[in-house]
Amino acid sequence: MSSTAAIVLITTSFPLRADGSEAAGTFVADLALELARSVPVRVVAPGLVRARESFSHSVEVFRFAAPEKPLSTLSPMNPRDAARIVQVVRGGRRATLDAVAAGPTAHQIALWALPSGAWARHASMITGVPYSVWTLGSDIWTLGRIPLLRNYMRRVIRDAKACYSDGLQLADASARLSGREVQFLPSARQLVPTARSLRTAAPYRLLFLGRWHRNKGVDLLLDSLEHLSAADWALIEYVTICGGGPMEEQVLRRAHDLAARGWPVRCRGFLDRRAATEALEGADYLLIPSRIESIPVVFSDAMQMGCAVVAMPVGDLPRLVHAGIGEVATAVTATAFAAAIARALRRSPAESAAPMSIVAARFSIRDVVAPTLLRLGRCQLDA
Repeated sequence: MSSTAAIVLITTSFPLRADGSEAAGTFVADLALELARSVPVRVVAPGLVRARESFSHSVEVFRFAAPEKPLSTLSPMNPRDAARIVQVVRGGRRATLDAVAAGPTAHQIALWALPSGAWARHASMITGVPYSVWTLGSDIWTLGRIPLLRNYMRRVIRDAKACYSDGLQLADASARLSGREVQFLPSARQLVPTARSLRTAAPYRLLFLGRWHRNKGVDLLLDSLEHLSAADWALIEYVTICGGGPMEEQVLRRAHDLAARGWPVRCRGFLDRRAATEALEGADYLLIPSRIESIPVVFSDAMQMGCAVVAMPVGDLPRLVHAGIGEVATAVTATAFAAAIARALRRSPAESAAPMSIVAARFSIRDVVAPTLLRLGRCQLDA
């Protein structure tokens, strides 16, 4: 056991299979590995069974038993789901205490406010180890709409040493809810970009990379492809739709119909880190047709890989994308998104190279995210 005080990361999303189905989970894994360059890290995360395992030389994972189905998809009104939720809440609380008690601990960092922040707060009350909270959109804009959870979340955030949000608007909303200062801290994966020459002329390659879920707007993307003209399609080499999820049957059927009409549309499943990196390297534009969004991890992926974007005007994307790194639709509709794609097809992605590098620097785990969180632990040790 190391004598150096550790940082404990508490999360409900962490890789099990490394198949690309846990975008947030891969971000947390990258964050753990980056923090572990400076201090030991213990991660509290879901697993198929309760277990304690080594993730790397300086990263240990304390698994609590949880269903493979994401916690956010479980309904407390369903008796079977309610039992699973109780199992996860109890297991996560116990695993957090185990991780904090496993050795000297400088700080706990909860990703995200509920239930991870609640577990960190409980452990802090027992052990005295302080915690900080990093809020996600689902915390504030989904759970925050439920009065009892909203009040509990307010206490969790107020009692934290520091609070961060992974979106600009989200930080403002978290501050309003909690009545305290909340800083913007982006979530981003650590990809390895390669030097590549951006295309200066059509035809261009378009890519969707994400869950096939209504919130992610994959159906709006398919609708928008129907609205593109023959002249637009002449500027497209292919459209690749990668991912999986509850809309899989609809996505595959509609993509097949488009391909049968002669349009170059193809589908792939979830991509692991290497495959996602290669897909972004080969794409000219990343498509983000989300109905609800803050700043998706895939946006920072695109910036790191030098891939311009076409986005819906939701969350912080209009504030980020307007700076010459792509196109933003004028409304959250299929016709508006199709028009944004059409505009993108008539400009060179190479024009976005310089502004993309500036934005990418704001989304660096190594230079921005990890140093911010490491200061929390160091401040506690110096106190």
